[in-house]
Amino acid sequence: MSKSKTVLVSACLLGLKTRYDGNDALNAEALKELKGAIPIPVCPEVLGGLPTPRPRAGIGSGDGTDVLEGRAIVSDENGADRTAEFLRGALAVLEIARLTDARVAFLKEKSPSCGVALISKNGGQETGMGVTTALLQKEGLETKGF
Repeated sequence: MSKSKTVLVSACLLGLKTRYDGNDALNAEALKELKGAIPIPVCPEVLGGLPTPRPRAGIGSGDGTDVLEGRAIVSDENGADRTAEFLRGALAVLEIARLTDARVAFLKEKSPSCGVALISKNGGQETGMGVTTALLQKEGLETKGF
C-alpha cells in the first residue's frame, strides 16, 4: 500500500476493546495488510452512540442494504430497536472516510455493522453485508472483511 493511503479499519481489528462484549478482535492478517498505510480506527456502533459492552445485536430480515432502505431493522438481544444508532454510526464512518480521503475499509466479519460477507442475524450468522459496509459500498469504497 502507498504510504499516503488512509484505510478505515474496524477498531476491534486493531486491538481496541470496542466489540459488543467489551473485547477486541485483533487480527494479524489485517495488520499485515495495513503495512505502509495510515489506519483510521472506526467503530460504527460506538460512533452511533452505543456503549461498550452492549447487548448483541442483529439484523432481523435482509441485510444492511435493507436497513439503509428502511425495509429491515437492527435489534439487540433484549428486543430493543437499535436501527437509529446503527444508521447514525454508518453515517459517521462515511463522514470520516470523506474527511480522511479513505477509499478502502478493512471491516470485521460477522458484524451487523461491519460484516462484508457475513452478518450477525437472528442469533447466528448469515451471508450479507452490515449496515456500514452497505453504505460504504454504495458510496464507492472498497471493503475487505477480516
